Amino acid sequence: MPQTISQKILAKHAGLKSVEPGQLINCKVDLVLGNDITAPTAIKEFEKIGVSKVFDKKKIFLVPDHFTPAKDIKSAEQVKMMRHFAKKYGIVNFFEIGCMGVEHALLPEIGAIKPGMLIIGADSHTCTYGALGAFSTGVGSTDMAAGMATGEVWFKVPEQLKFIYKGKLQKWVEAKDLILYTIGQIGVDGARYMSMEFTGPVIDKLTIEGRLTMANMAIEAGGKNGIFAPDRKVYDYLKNKIKLNNWTLEIGHWKLFESDPDAEYKQVYEWDVSKIEPQISFPHLPSNTKPVSKCKHIKIDQSVIGSCTNGRIEDMRVAAKVLKGKKVHPDVRLIILPATQNIELQMIKEGLTEIFIKAGAAVSTPTCGPCLGGHMGILAEGERSIATTNRNFVGRMGHPKSEVYLSNVAVAAASAVAGHIVSPEDL
Repeated sequence: MPQTISQKILAKHAGLKSVEPGQLINCKVDLVLGNDITAPTAIKEFEKIGVSKVFDKKKIFLVPDHFTPAKDIKSAEQVKMMRHFAKKYGIVNFFEIGCMGVEHALLPEIGAIKPGMLIIGADSHTCTYGALGAFSTGVGSTDMAAGMATGEVWFKVPEQLKFIYKGKLQKWVEAKDLILYTIGQIGVDGARYMSMEFTGPVIDKLTIEGRLTMANMAIEAGGKNGIFAPDRKVYDYLKNKIKLNNWTLEIGHWKLFESDPDAEYKQVYEWDVSKIEPQISFPHLPSNTKPVSKCKHIKIDQSVIGSCTNGRIEDMRVAAKVLKGKKVHPDVRLIILPATQNIELQMIKEGLTEIFIKAGAAVSTPTCGPCLGGHMGILAEGERSIATTNRNFVGRMGHPKSEVYLSNVAVAAASAVAGHIVSPEDL
């Protein structure tokens, strides 16, 4: 039976030859992830189960990133619970301050994600890892607890969608614009509980960082997962990282996780992206997208560059290219959040941090911070922020009467200089 890459991965982990949409299956997982918001609830549920150990000490990852460094007593208690749980059960992969990062940037960076893996995480943006050819999806804290105890989780096999991108991207158009355009076309529920498979010549040319950005936002279209077939770029990205995990890297084995040519899809979307401008998602949905040329009248109070969507070194280089020799508008606060400690260190080595500070930006330690209205950039009533984050729901970054506009990195940097939403070419 012809299968997509997502179906093949699910079938393998369920011990089956093939699976069909709607089928209920039980799968063994390769990695279970939790953060400082979701893991404490999972820990409480885990203790109720009554087991004496976790299913695998090396396959559970606990990453405090949403409120770290702790912003108050409650957030400190959340991380304390994670720390004690990790010590009690000998969990190897607990990432303390000083070695932590935003979870969905950290795990690929350290070589924890490999093609063909099945990953669950108590965070909706766990779908990020599909960029490396893994089936990864967000689950609730109770499912995380069960996963930590048993190493298994049940799924209803999702229906499959295929997205084909053709043409050539214009200057200043990034992977972020492709996913915002996609969500704008199909809506925030257009892929509800479906696999989103990203393909085409434009995708082939994208960097791994760009693919991570696109997979990250599959959930914003309601997707169960977003996924790319692993190719030579994935191989090159991982070949030095996997030495940390004693994993054999053989590119030929990955062909097991390519969609069959005659695999069935519920729907196939095909777009020529040659004329797409940088996209802006207006409040209060990621699907409320408009081209940047129609946004120049919108003044902003804040610009945030970072998050699990756009906080990688490639993003920081783009921001520095736009900001070099310029000054942030006096009415704008520019906050830059590298997604991991290694990215922050690389920024320093390349002189990016100096460019940002001279431009008038505030550069933070790795944190999710303002993305979820946690800290490091909360909006007051009536304020507007442009952000490279992934959500712009009501009150997402602070006051319910504030507004968040989503964009790519270049636009967020240029807008910080202009004081209103613009493309870099308009500076």
